[in-house]
Amino acid sequence: MQVTNELIEELAGLSALEFSPSEFEQIRNDLQKMIGFIEQLKELDTDNIEPLEYMGAMNEGREDTIKGMITREEGLSNAAHKNEKFILVPKVIRKQP
Repeated sequence: MQVTNELIEELAGLSALEFSPSEFEQIRNDLQKMIGFIEQLKELDTDNIEPLEYMGAMNEGREDTIKGMITREEGLSNAAHKNEKFILVPKVIRKQP
């Protein structure tokens, strides 16, 4: 798969990112390397490999415990944009025409 300018522009639009021309070229190179790595993985012979069905078995070593908690005021204290109850963030999902 070849990384094109159109693909990068589409991904940038979906993620609400803007790139300078120099960043655009670096993003293209990085994406091409990642896709190349995935294509290498596709070449592996996995015919006799059992699929991993459940990854949670690795994390069964401890119980979940509630430790120190902070108040709402403490949680909101460093937020740049907030109201009396919530941290306010910009809307990132836009409907495309």
